[in-house]
Amino acid sequence: MDATQIRQKDGIFYFASYKAKDLLARVRFISRFYGEGEEIAASRVSQDDDIAQFISRIERTDSAFQRGLSRAKVRQLTNFYETAVSQPAIPGTVLLFTREKLQFRSNGEGSGNLSEPSGKFLIIDGQHRLAALHFYNLERPQDAATISVPCVIFDGRSEDFAAEMFVIINSTPTRINKSHLIDLYERVSWAAPDRKFAARLVEKLYSEGDSPLRYRINRLGGRSQRDKWVLQAELFNEIHRWVRGKWRSIQLAGGSSKEVPRYYGMVRDFFKVARTVFGEAWGKDGYMVTKPVCIKAMIRVCSDLSRKDGDQEDGRLARWEARLAPWREMAKIFREEGFYERFPAKSEVERVARVHLDLAKAAGIEVSKKT
Repeated sequence: MDATQIRQKDGIFYFASYKAKDLLARVRFISRFYGEGEEIAASRVSQDDDIAQFISRIERTDSAFQRGLSRAKVRQLTNFYETAVSQPAIPGTVLLFTREKLQFRSNGEGSGNLSEPSGKFLIIDGQHRLAALHFYNLERPQDAATISVPCVIFDGRSEDFAAEMFVIINSTPTRINKSHLIDLYERVSWAAPDRKFAARLVEKLYSEGDSPLRYRINRLGGRSQRDKWVLQAELFNEIHRWVRGKWRSIQLAGGSSKEVPRYYGMVRDFFKVARTVFGEAWGKDGYMVTKPVCIKAMIRVCSDLSRKDGDQEDGRLARWEARLAPWREMAKIFREEGFYERFPAKSEVERVARVHLDLAKAAGIEVSKKT
């Protein structure tokens, strides 16, 4: 097929145009899509197809791919194809991937002939548009025959490349939930190391058996049967705020391999002590102790406390329980009723700061000047 080879730094990919019917025969859908009385069955994903497994996991958890929303979105796109006349039906490119290395024979100026893969393309971006095109082709094949679809083709790359492409394409709030981006920091080469560090720490708080926040962090694809206390993205922001301020010392101390377990130990022990001193108010309906505003404030107190007394793990639980003992008498002010009057603020950010200061003051903990 005719194609244009595009080079960007070390990256090489291709731009091509496919007739609608030809393209639909060359792609596979990872999600199931529905039309009027018709459906596209999701293709079977092999266990050794890492890239397809990756995209499949994303689509099973991202709300944009839930059955109800998917059906509505496909219907809207199909209707648009029916009404689009002078304006292009598919003005944006569809992104395709094949792990096969395609052969390109140049005829000069970047254009040439690109070989077809022996298997079907994986759709990195554009499944809804192509699903709608499939149903439109069933209903109006003559009109669909006039549509050519612009495609960007990536070939012969690794699983991590597909992961990076997914993040790059979907890294705006309207396209992908931030919780996914946090999950994906480990997989992308350009993610800042301090963000990777914070993401690892949040993952341990969610999954480790001794974490007081285990399964209480609201993350996409997480366990749904447990009450959630805080969004993963909100917790990540507070952890990253702390880590970013200590990043130089973290690097000097050995980086992620050594310091993620150490920081996890401090946060774990801190929340264990908080759970003890708050007693029945911890996780109880009618109290704000384990609501996002207080959890985020406590992360800041943990940061302050660890700065003075975080290195010695032996005896830390007892030391910190003695330090936070005054919080036992504070539980009543964290009742949900009247909480916002007791902690008036113009915004959630300001309220977190107020709760942080009150908690630190009660425990006699010096607050960082950066707060």
